[in-house]
Amino acid sequence: MQEILDYQTVFVNYLQAFSKEREPKNLYGPINYILQLGGKRLRPVLTLMSAEAFNCDYEKALDAALSIEIFHNFSLVHDDIMDDAPLRRGKQTVHEKWDINTGILSGDAMLIMAYQLFENYEPSTFQSLAKLFGKTALEVCEGQQYDVDFETRDDVTVSEYLKMIEYKTAVLVGAAMKMGAIVAGASKQDQDKVYEFGRFLGIAFQLQDDYLDAFGDPKTFGKQVGGDIIENKKTYLYLKAIQFLAPSDKVLLQQLFTVNLEDNVEKIETVKQFFISSGSAEETQNKIESYTNKAFSVLETLSIPEEKKLLLKQFGNTLMTRKV
Repeated sequence: MQEILDYQTVFVNYLQAFSKEREPKNLYGPINYILQLGGKRLRPVLTLMSAEAFNCDYEKALDAALSIEIFHNFSLVHDDIMDDAPLRRGKQTVHEKWDINTGILSGDAMLIMAYQLFENYEPSTFQSLAKLFGKTALEVCEGQQYDVDFETRDDVTVSEYLKMIEYKTAVLVGAAMKMGAIVAGASKQDQDKVYEFGRFLGIAFQLQDDYLDAFGDPKTFGKQVGGDIIENKKTYLYLKAIQFLAPSDKVLLQQLFTVNLEDNVEKIETVKQFFISSGSAEETQNKIESYTNKAFSVLETLSIPEEKKLLLKQFGNTLMTRKV
């Protein structure tokens, strides 16, 4: 198998060839902008890795990988509008650089473009990819709605939160891997197993993202550090802190998550100290490791050579220890 950097390079070259100038510029310009902003390219790389793991030329999976990446970025454009986020990967969000209407319309076009890429496959493969994609896209929307609902609820449970991040983030990672297996013609059993591997990895990835939102380095994280705290999002860090804190501190933390301040620096620092002192920060890191190990357990049951399992495990370990 290729090295991870090799997959990223091949995919980025394919993406750049796809991102040509088209008319009208105010529709396609924002699309090319968000697609060229960079990012980890986690999902398309996993699609290519999965295809090759099942003895397929990974280049055959490039259209499926591109579809996943376009859909992921479509969801980011719309999420940023809903969150009124100023930055994405350290740059202006689409709706800030253009306007909200442009962000909505360009996002809509991206969703359609993602579906169109499946037309490059044989009918049976097209059908399998489209069926998985439709199911996954709807689950992502459900996850986003749960996320929005949780902002105004004060009774969100840990299990509800884990379900939300599974739908909003993890199912797309699982689908990315399963798409590679579908293109490769892997057995239904292996398709389902590699999906589970990706799903567990996706939950670990999102928990790590939550952790970095609070404790990451602004220079490398690419998003506004403390953004979840500012938006009063009940992340895993928050929910575990509520469980662990003494009653008086618990009330204070809950009060902090009911206010919106002009200057959030003090709020962010106070909340972070609660996360640390309660043991929530450490518990979150333990949970990240737990889900990563669950993914590795599923990986061991796949019908692929050991050296291919090793590369996928290496990728998982890289995600667990990332800083961006």
